[in-house]
Amino acid sequence: MTRILTAVLVLCLALAATAPAVAAPGDDLRRLPTAQQVDRIDREYAAQSRGRVIPDDQLDYYLAQVQRGWGMDQVRKDISGSLRGQGNRRWNGSSWSGATLVCSSNDRRRRECRTPFRGRPVLVENISGTRCVEGRNFGGGNGTMWVDDGCRGRFAEGRGPVTGNTGQVVRCESNDNREKACAFSGRAVLVKQLSKAACIEGRTWGQRGNTLWVDDGCRGEFAQASGPAPGRPGQWGQNSNYSITCASDDKRRRTCDWDRRQGRPVVIQQISSTRCDENRNWGWNGNSIWVDGGCRARFGAR
Repeated sequence: MTRILTAVLVLCLALAATAPAVAAPGDDLRRLPTAQQVDRIDREYAAQSRGRVIPDDQLDYYLAQVQRGWGMDQVRKDISGSLRGQGNRRWNGSSWSGATLVCSSNDRRRRECRTPFRGRPVLVENISGTRCVEGRNFGGGNGTMWVDDGCRGRFAEGRGPVTGNTGQVVRCESNDNREKACAFSGRAVLVKQLSKAACIEGRTWGQRGNTLWVDDGCRGEFAQASGPAPGRPGQWGQNSNYSITCASDDKRRRTCDWDRRQGRPVVIQQISSTRCDENRNWGWNGNSIWVDGGCRARFGAR
């Protein structure tokens, strides 16, 4: 009997060794909010480096790879390799995306970061528990920026002067598909869609004076837009019906024609389950729009 049990145990161990690996629960980081992705990557880096803080550009790189499908296991292995000095990448304070950067106030201390642009920085994604407000805990220009008091975010180049509540993000949510009104000063622009329901200006969100409204399940974060209101010559497109659909199939980069005379493109309907973030997985260059990493959306003229 003992020999039989031993043989069964050996067979089970052999089968376990040859069985395909099963991904650990929660390995798909894309299902987590960005702040939770950052927290997991932070803790993994600290554990492997004996308490050191991950460099901002390395964190920026991992967040971009997560959007391309990296799981926590791949992040963990890459951290291990980077700490052993393996690989061709060098973390030297520059942004991996080219158009945006991550800048972090660790331990609530003031920090300065070099920027890949000369204009003033604007917040495009808050990745800290602390709310980042321009002029209060972040600012800068001319190739550098600063963050303070726990602000940690992804920043891009802003256009025009600082006015009103630029940098202030207002969350407005239509729960149960009901209309919701939120106080807002200035002209609003959608900077982050939080809902599966499409947020389309004039259809599911808009403004009445100093009130921002959302409806039909639209939930989003809004900031004050710089520049003139839509419809003014010289800045914004005149054709509110102009739109194109551009899709990154199989997560491959693709370019689509865009009529630059219509103005600047914005996402008016996200079609993919992958969130479309400007300068991360979509952008534009004159007469074309590019999409990457699984972003599929309908773009309209602003």
